[in-house]
Amino acid sequence: MTADEKANILMVDDQPAKLLSYEVILAELGENLIKATSASEALSVLLKTDVAVVLMDVSMPDVDGFELADVIRQHPRFHKTAIIFISGVHLSDSDRIQGYRSGAVDYISVPVIPEVLRAKVGIFVELHKKTRMLEALNRELEHRVAERTEELRRSEAAFRVRAELLELASEAIMVRGLDYGDIRYWNSGAEKTYGWTREEALGRNLHALLQTVFPVPIEQIQKQLREERSWHGRLTHTTKNGDKIVVESRKTTNEDGDAVLEVIRDVTAELRAEDVLRETEKLAAMGRVAGIIAHEINNPLAAIMNIFYLLRNHPSLDADARRCAELAEQELQRVSHITRQTLSFYRESKQPIPVLMPELLEDVLTLQDRALQASCISLRKRYFSTSIVQGFPVELRQVFLNLVSNAIQAMPDGGILGVYVREATDWATLRRGTSISIIDTGMGIRPEDARRLFQPFFSTKSTKGTGLGLWISKGIVQKYDGRITCRSYRHNQRCATCFRIFLPAGPSADAPGNSAAELNRLENEPSRNSHNAALIQESIQATRA
Repeated sequence: MTADEKANILMVDDQPAKLLSYEVILAELGENLIKATSASEALSVLLKTDVAVVLMDVSMPDVDGFELADVIRQHPRFHKTAIIFISGVHLSDSDRIQGYRSGAVDYISVPVIPEVLRAKVGIFVELHKKTRMLEALNRELEHRVAERTEELRRSEAAFRVRAELLELASEAIMVRGLDYGDIRYWNSGAEKTYGWTREEALGRNLHALLQTVFPVPIEQIQKQLREERSWHGRLTHTTKNGDKIVVESRKTTNEDGDAVLEVIRDVTAELRAEDVLRETEKLAAMGRVAGIIAHEINNPLAAIMNIFYLLRNHPSLDADARRCAELAEQELQRVSHITRQTLSFYRESKQPIPVLMPELLEDVLTLQDRALQASCISLRKRYFSTSIVQGFPVELRQVFLNLVSNAIQAMPDGGILGVYVREATDWATLRRGTSISIIDTGMGIRPEDARRLFQPFFSTKSTKGTGLGLWISKGIVQKYDGRITCRSYRHNQRCATCFRIFLPAGPSADAPGNSAAELNRLENEPSRNSHNAALIQESIQATRA
């Protein structure tokens, strides 16, 4: 982007009159103004357009501004997109903090002062343009470095002539022998990255000096360098002061094949920043939910329970009134139990702990009990195994809460929800573990949608879903080295959908594929689909009048 190119400003509000007023105010900036009247329309624009600033109303009917900002920030393309909230109501400090955590960079209160709105939007537009110009310059610089690297690869003699140019690069650049690894060139970027001066590094074995940890055997890298003359990947190095750093390494051999040019970039800070950002976002979300529940429900709930305790023992009550008070107190205790269970969702343990799967599923189903009753859904659960999985209860609950919630939403007119747990074998790896099946007799999933089911931002719920639930769930299951699959079955005009999660019992010491005893035992087990097929057929038949 050049300074003369127009930037895109996205204005989001469900009231066309407000959008028109913003358009009139911002017209003087001379930029492209794009209007959106809903969250889905705004996301569609963002996915197709490079947007400099998002101007949005806090209060919207379908999705409020905070929720839309959360969804926008979850997309990797929009981490740095400026978001300005416009609010027609007074915002408390907690509201403002929520907005800033959602990604807001500024607030504007109604009535809007045209000069203030133009000034604030103009600043972020100018910042966006300069950022894009810097990115273009950076790409140009990277292109120039690539060209220089290609020139240096052709000849070691030419490399020495042009060595002064490489001193300008911020990356660590060095040349070593292919077979013996002796360092022949060490630029100023390498001195800054690792701490050793050029005099201290020259002539020493590169990987012995840096204590290199390779992602694959070094013989495999050497073979690729000889055959393809290039390799790139991440390595772990140790600096002069003993710090461990992670680097992006690009290796290229010269035409003679006896020397390797290495361009190194330290990505340790980037990786740590990503981890901190993910942890911060998780903690912020947990804190908001837990704080709201704790302060808005627990405190008044305790007071009400105390009042009912006093009320049911009051001498002025007759037997019927006392019985009603006791029933009310029991229901309040039930609400308190559900609240405690909800709070436990956000108290994550630091180390994996034994998780009893039937007990965890019971907690999830308890939270969804009201939704099941409201939708007239019958619950069928069978725990054929009291399986225990080493893991984190919070993220496992998140997976099953998402699957059960999706199943309930798929049956708005009632149906049957089946939850089954059993010991099973993953036929892809021949590992033993726990199989959890969530089966619903809802509308089913179309074959063309099934292929995209676990992709981020894809949803079958139109504008109601963010398209992130199943994607996040799959990531959690894969972290346990497990698998999640989905199949829809149709019989006559009835349908059943089964989400199956397999969680391995633990890492295998031996390769089970080479064990004759293991294969013999598996041959005597039922077919890999027979159990689930029987359960699904049972669910379909149960829907018949």
